[in-house]
Amino acid sequence: QVQVVESGGGMVQAGGALRLSCAASGRTSMNYITGWFRQAPGKEREFVAVISRSGGVKDYADSVKGRFAISRDNSKNTVYLQMNSLKPEDTAVYYCAAKFWAPSLAVRADEYDSWGQGTRVTVSS
Repeated sequence: QVQVVESGGGMVQAGGALRLSCAASGRTSMNYITGWFRQAPGKEREFVAVISRSGGVKDYADSVKGRFAISRDNSKNTVYLQMNSLKPEDTAVYYCAAKFWAPSLAVRADEYDSWGQGTRVTVSS
């Protein structure tokens, strides 16, 4: 299967930017989609963005549309989440996840098969 590891979290002021990375290993030649989720303290894990295997199809949560951009470099087996115009409400642990043999994009966390350990993003006001 595919294993994923996130990196790139940190602390930033409101209005700033961060780029998260999700590196995949294992059977990276298989068909899988990659999603980003986040979980703030005391809240449920929520969908942020998802990208198809080819990178040609993407979807975003309404709360991040126009500010975040998901992309992938299959030559590096890496998916990126560029986060711009960050707000304090973006503070959370961000998780990368892979869903195997996915015929379409998925936005529910329980649809994903493999999860990373998370990377913390803190946005100060």
